Amino acid sequence: MRFLRVVVIIGVVLGGLFVGVDRWAVGYAENRLADQVRSRQGLAGSAEVEIHGFPFLTQALSRDLEQVDLKLDGVDVTADGRKTRLSELKASFHEVKLNEGYNGGTAKRAEGSALISYEDLTKASQNGVVLTYGGAPNKVKVTATLDFLGKTMTRSVVSTVALVDAGGSKVVRVRADAVPGEGIPGIESAVRKRTDFDRRIDDGLPAGLKLASLTSDESGVHLALSGSDVSLAGS
Repeated sequence: MRFLRVVVIIGVVLGGLFVGVDRWAVGYAENRLADQVRSRQGLAGSAEVEIHGFPFLTQALSRDLEQVDLKLDGVDVTADGRKTRLSELKASFHEVKLNEGYNGGTAKRAEGSALISYEDLTKASQNGVVLTYGGAPNKVKVTATLDFLGKTMTRSVVSTVALVDAGGSKVVRVRADAVPGEGIPGIESAVRKRTDFDRRIDDGLPAGLKLASLTSDESGVHLALSGSDVSLAGS
């Protein structure tokens, strides 16, 4: 009985040591991956990484991770040659194969979400318009100042924001539902020239992660993301 008790005690101690080492190792790996992501993305904000699955050490030895969650703040992406800031980007990477340097990898599949605030949408606008919440899902209010028939006027329109296919890729499209004073000859085309626009996000997302859908609410425009063979950190 004493022998069995000793064996049990030793097993508990060794098990505790293994768990402690495993948790230290996963914390180290998470911080290293976060640093790689932060460096690669050139983040103005922060990066947080969470590696799922236990034990971590056996996953690390095989270089196969079950799931890695990533949260980024202040991500700059490129939309039609202009920088647009994502206030937040969250992504879950599944079945990640780590590279030999353990500083990145490729996920078999991934999904996530991103938020663009109205303030950042306004800053990224190429038309000098102001964008705010439109009062309903997938609606934005677009305010523009324009010169028409020698007069300067301001017009606000409620527009539908949607994700559409264009030229083989997804484009964020904003179109006014109606234009105030559109009975005046030429006014509608003049207003729509300022308020209607497309934005194509060209660069800045993890490689392989694509736009899937979007909606809008009081906080901004929410983008749903998905993809396969998605790059994680330094791969």
